[in-house]
Amino acid sequence: MLKTDPEVAEIIAEQAASKGGRAYYVGGYVRDGIIGKENKDIDIEIHGLSAEQTRTILEKLGDCITTGAGFGVFNLKGRNIDIALPRSETMTGRGGHKDFDVFVDPHIGLRKAAARRDFTINALMRDIMNGEIYDFYGGLEDIRNKVIRHVSSISFPEDPLRVLRACRFAAKLDFSIADETVELCRGMDLSTLSPERIMGELENVFLKSELPSVFFEGLRKMNGLHFWFPELEKLSGVKQNPVFHPEGDVWKHTMKTIDEAAKLRVQAEQPFYFMLAALCHDLGKSIATEEIGGVIHAYGHDEKGLDQAGKLLDRLTNEIKLKRYVLNMVKLHMRPNMLVQQKASDKAFMKLFDLSVSPEDLILLSKADHCGSCAGGYDNIEHELREKLSEYCRRMSMPYVKGEDLIAEGMSPGPEFSEALGYAHKLRLAGVEKQEALAQTLGYLRHSKKNG
Repeated sequence: MLKTDPEVAEIIAEQAASKGGRAYYVGGYVRDGIIGKENKDIDIEIHGLSAEQTRTILEKLGDCITTGAGFGVFNLKGRNIDIALPRSETMTGRGGHKDFDVFVDPHIGLRKAAARRDFTINALMRDIMNGEIYDFYGGLEDIRNKVIRHVSSISFPEDPLRVLRACRFAAKLDFSIADETVELCRGMDLSTLSPERIMGELENVFLKSELPSVFFEGLRKMNGLHFWFPELEKLSGVKQNPVFHPEGDVWKHTMKTIDEAAKLRVQAEQPFYFMLAALCHDLGKSIATEEIGGVIHAYGHDEKGLDQAGKLLDRLTNEIKLKRYVLNMVKLHMRPNMLVQQKASDKAFMKLFDLSVSPEDLILLSKADHCGSCAGGYDNIEHELREKLSEYCRRMSMPYVKGEDLIAEGMSPGPEFSEALGYAHKLRLAGVEKQEALAQTLGYLRHSKKNG
């Protein structure tokens, strides 16, 4: 029978012990086990054995993959198990991903091995053989008090990504961050990080945290928004009409919206893109908001938000599909609810859904936006939107006029051909059946020629 990952981990520990070594669970696997959270990613640290001895053990258990030969890091193909040798790190640059010299030392000892960890709750170790927990830096007490605290004020600032990790763990675990850790993070330069590392943290937060707002609130408290998220930082203090937004300024609304979006992301076609769209949806309010006759307005913030969202995304990624999705959602995010309120025609809804890169996700964003303003009673709005979307999907599933149909009628590709396809698509949105749509399209072209 195929053994489970924990069973394989126990075999690794037994084999290590037989060769004079000792294997320990480390990091998040220990932390989450104490907290009571499921964690299928097993991290093991083997002390007292060389890389060659460790590799020999692992090769008997499966396909051993060396992920960092110089770092003493291995894993087994098909297993969620990472195996490492104890090591120390020394910063050689300004905090980039590769600006460290790594020294593998199987005999460094448990305390020194744990000292390289970022937070006390991640510095815990558990002996795989007997279950004994080693806590050199107060991690158990910090778990009891639900606190994120750094291990070393000397080594912690060497990797600025730890600022984001502190905020991510706070969001993931619903912990607070120790004051001394916040103060240390305030002095760390995030500009040396790569966009890939920032996006990696964002993806983790947006897909695994119930309250992603905690991540951004933490960054704001640490003055960590300025370099990577200046457009988001500008939302703080931007007033909103209290009639529609009793929750407060645009920052508070955005934070509530991403928390509401987190409840809906499992339904989204593109969960990570969807969460980014929720983050960016009101960025335009920082430049569109004005007070007219004592009333606060943000006319055109959806359109003006495209430039703001574009700048933020350009800083983080080159992924065209992601940018297209987010900018499309930012541009359209107000329209679904507005059309319902205006009792708009079917034609307006069909056109809206046709413009959307993901009509389903657009409805979800509209719901998150609505609920992020402390407003209730969205069920009726959502019901109507889903009825309209169902009708749109029905019309899109019907046979429709294609280029091959026009060619069969004697047309050739060109400006007139494209014009005909555009007209046929309008008929498709209107629910006109294919044969009738083809006849109307050909009639439209004859009429155009006659009056051209």
